[in-house]
Amino acid sequence: MKLLSLAFAGLVAAASFASQALAAADDFLTIQLKDGPVVVQLMPEIAPKHVAQVKKLAAEGKYDNVAFHRVIDGFMAQTGDVKFGNLNKGYDPRRAGMGGSDLPNIPAEFSKVPFERGIVGMARSQDPNSANSQFFIMFDNAPSLNGQYTVIGKVVSGMENVDKIKRGQGGNGEVSDPDRMIKVTVGK
Repeated sequence: MKLLSLAFAGLVAAASFASQALAAADDFLTIQLKDGPVVVQLMPEIAPKHVAQVKKLAAEGKYDNVAFHRVIDGFMAQTGDVKFGNLNKGYDPRRAGMGGSDLPNIPAEFSKVPFERGIVGMARSQDPNSANSQFFIMFDNAPSLNGQYTVIGKVVSGMENVDKIKRGQGGNGEVSDPDRMIKVTVGK
């Protein structure tokens, strides 16, 4: 039985590696944090419009120096407000989290992918079709988000760096002197 479990674990690991190897080179996002890189495997087959918009913003350098403005321990770290969240250009702590980009909002692309540790989802307002540029990375599982927010990818390396992002205080997780995405690029 132990040998069967080891064989199954090996097959799961091989399938995960094969999945990453088959993904196109531009279906990855690399986020440089103060503690090191985070590589996200994007899921264009699940959320093509959201992934395309995030890749466009990353390729244009719009995510560089954008704050993790809302970080809740045991839940998630939110970033991506390119309008009010850039710590080098126009950062406004009172408005960070309320902005997006100059691109249009994106209609919801909900899926059956569960919100588990390492999943990357798009932030939005009460309107399901209001996602634009902001996204969040899950610290832990949150089944209450399943089918309510669009999943765009999953962290495939560097989750230990995500775990070191400065947490916010208070119920909404607002962060004073927040950490930032230093540089975000398309690809590994």
